[in-house]
Amino acid sequence: MTQNTDRDNLALARQTWRTLEPYHGAVYFSPEAAGQYAELGVDPRAGYFASRSAALGTVPADLVIATFYNFNPDAVRPAMAAARKAATPQQFAAARLTGMDATLRRILGADVSSPELARAAELARTAAEATVSHPQGRPLFAAHAALPWPSAPHLVLWHAQTLLREFRGDGHVAALVSAGLSGLEALVTHAATGDIDAGVLRDSRAWSPEQWGRAVQNLRERGWVDDEPRPALTEEGARRRAEIEHTTDRLAALPYITLGPAACAELRSLVRPFSLALAKELLPWAADRLSEENA
Repeated sequence: MTQNTDRDNLALARQTWRTLEPYHGAVYFSPEAAGQYAELGVDPRAGYFASRSAALGTVPADLVIATFYNFNPDAVRPAMAAARKAATPQQFAAARLTGMDATLRRILGADVSSPELARAAELARTAAEATVSHPQGRPLFAAHAALPWPSAPHLVLWHAQTLLREFRGDGHVAALVSAGLSGLEALVTHAATGDIDAGVLRDSRAWSPEQWGRAVQNLRERGWVDDEPRPALTEEGARRRAEIEHTTDRLAALPYITLGPAACAELRSLVRPFSLALAKELLPWAADRLSEENA
């Protein structure tokens, strides 16, 4: 019975996170957010690093490299240097929230003031607040948890999912470190599942084909991936990656267990149409998955 309960809890955590994630993740593809960063004087890549790390304060680029984990350090350092010359972390944090506010209002329209969104915000905040007394080992989450809560329900929901996302993300980094994977090697194993194109992962994290190739070779030598016709997980690699995902789910489960199965189901039902609307415009790969879940 305990094993079944544990398995159910982990499934609950993953399912709820996956349904809500587009509501947060839209900020990384938001033209309004990019426009806010441009007004501060930086390009979208520098705006991404500066706005997501803004909660940490004025920190060295190496801390951003450490907490973001899978980006090429040679891309992070110049981006952060440009951002530091352009504006303060507080300005970038404000730009991020302003941009997301505009994106949500544009795509969701009158739904930003709906009772359904207000209820979703209430539930998500309850889940997120269950995490705030557990910052240990979760630096990026802890920094975001120290930010003030917005007042508008559509932004409360976004901030809550931001906390839940960074709580999960810090746990995922811990699992990757424990498994002995570098950030680049973690990307290669993700691509080797076939879920996402290797070129998308490589280019979005600013790795060169040569660096990618060396990481593939390292993983081949360690038995994680095979050779043909493209790098794919071996049986051992699939087992090790499944262990990483299991650990990530286990470390992320607390807020969803606190909320409980019925409230998680309600939260997923409430947020799915909002996530789907955002995903259809900004994250089409996530829209396909959400549509399948709703079928």
